[in-house]
Amino acid sequence: MAEKKKFKIGIIGTGWIAESHTEAYLRCDDVEIVAAADLIPGKAEAFMKRYGVEGVHFYKDHKELIDNEPDLDGVSICTYNTQHAGPAIYCMEHNIPVLLEKPFCVTQEEAEAVIEAEKKSEAFITHGFQPRFDPNMQMIKKIVESGALGKVYYIQTGGGRRRGIPGSTFIEKSTGGIGALGDIGCYSLDMVLNAIGYPKPLTVSGYASDYFGKNPKYFGDAKRFSVDDFAAAFVRLEGDIILDFRISWAMHADTPGDTIIFGTEGALRIPSTNCWNGSIGGPMTLYHDIAGMQFDTVIPEIKSNVNLWDRKIRSFLNAIEKGGPAPIPSSQILYNQAIIDGINRSNECGHEIELKFAD
Repeated sequence: MAEKKKFKIGIIGTGWIAESHTEAYLRCDDVEIVAAADLIPGKAEAFMKRYGVEGVHFYKDHKELIDNEPDLDGVSICTYNTQHAGPAIYCMEHNIPVLLEKPFCVTQEEAEAVIEAEKKSEAFITHGFQPRFDPNMQMIKKIVESGALGKVYYIQTGGGRRRGIPGSTFIEKSTGGIGALGDIGCYSLDMVLNAIGYPKPLTVSGYASDYFGKNPKYFGDAKRFSVDDFAAAFVRLEGDIILDFRISWAMHADTPGDTIIFGTEGALRIPSTNCWNGSIGGPMTLYHDIAGMQFDTVIPEIKSNVNLWDRKIRSFLNAIEKGGPAPIPSSQILYNQAIIDGINRSNECGHEIELKFAD
């Protein structure tokens, strides 16, 4: 009996998020981690030693890894946000499939450069949005697609933490690039945009602040903090849909509000979570009319033992085996990134901006 093929995987960036990727790969009996790269000397070696992974080739950066590993089947890019685009483009130029950790990158311009490289490549990029594989998140999309809400015309979404500013490279502009917006805001946006089919965003009026992160009363590493800890926006989407968005790492409240999707035939309330853990915060409620009377239908939370990281990794491996397509395509996450970047640009100029996309 022929030995089962093992996917040869490389890890670019061995910080905190690489732990979840590596642990998921190690649970797969058809994966072999063969290469790792990190800009900090010795970091990748220490990382793999901690996990007991042997036979790994170590490199100083993504270029050296790609140039010296011609037999790679795929790569996880786990660098900090400002270093997402470069490795992704280089992998595309060498026809190596990529699982790119969220957020896509920092700016819309970077995202479009990555997509341009992907279009010219024989490989694909899928994105690190593991909540997509949660059955409750999938139920939200099913409800919208069933027509139970009618035409969706307004969405309120967001979430965040009363206190939950991370550390490490997340909080500096040179590495994180964006703060709460990129860390958990991208998840909130994906939940609703995916449910309604990812319509194109047209305009953004955005706001961002850093009152908590820069105040040592609330955050111990305030001197290093240089990104957003709160953001809000009013976004116009194609199809005459309004998106009212807010996200927070720190605030004087438990939540800035539940997600509510308003439609002409019904509305769906999705309880917020206190951290963005990949699922919903409790049972959902569908508000609708039956025979001229108003009813509230409770949709129970689906309890599941599904490991979302395992699902994300397996979806990537399955796509590699089939030669694509990407489970979570760049064409969708471009719109996610454009809204995030648009919020920052609108905040800087102090007025609404129009979003434009390359043909």
